[in-house]
Amino acid sequence: MTIEIAGSTAPLRTVGEIAAALPGATGVFRRFGLDFCCKGNVPLEEAARERGVDVADVEQALQALKDEPGTSALSLESAALIDHILTRYHEVHRRELPELVRLARTVEAVHARNAHVPKGLADLLEAMANDLDLHMRKEELILFPGMKHAAPALDAPIARMRHEHNDHGAHLREVEALTDNLSPPSDACATWRALYSGLSKFTDDLMQHIHLENNVLFPKFSTVPN
Repeated sequence: MTIEIAGSTAPLRTVGEIAAALPGATGVFRRFGLDFCCKGNVPLEEAARERGVDVADVEQALQALKDEPGTSALSLESAALIDHILTRYHEVHRRELPELVRLARTVEAVHARNAHVPKGLADLLEAMANDLDLHMRKEELILFPGMKHAAPALDAPIARMRHEHNDHGAHLREVEALTDNLSPPSDACATWRALYSGLSKFTDDLMQHIHLENNVLFPKFSTVPN
């Protein structure tokens, strides 16, 4: 199956291509549980089959987006897109992750005897925060300045960033496993619910962050296919 988008030079087949060209597609993919960031090179049919969803339902939801007006980061020039990533994602991750770690430690301590407690979540989030901060610094100090100044030979650092994005995606799957897909138990306290709500936003943000880099920004500077 392919998705035709006005202005595209060829039909779009992979989830990454569709997410990069169709504003709102990432929300559709999140709703159906399709990985559009780390596995953006997977054809839509295959992604739906692996997730166990009806590809026709996904296609219908995507078709409904095509005539909706709106603007998005997808249309930004490279320098503006980099600045958007820095302010909308790098700064936000650094601001929000420490609080999520604090909330996770509180929940694990207060509800240690609860069978549903996400044991080990705080340590995982702390490790993610450290890894993500190092990753973002590499982009801020090396890759993004190189892109803005049209430096040659960016394939190697881009490939490294893609590899680290895969690691971030694996960490998100660990978070989902520990938290029953971010579903708090019925007797969860306000702190527990706030933690999972914050984690839901962080997950959405990180997936969108990786998508914008993998499927929109990096292809402008890399000669190696995604």
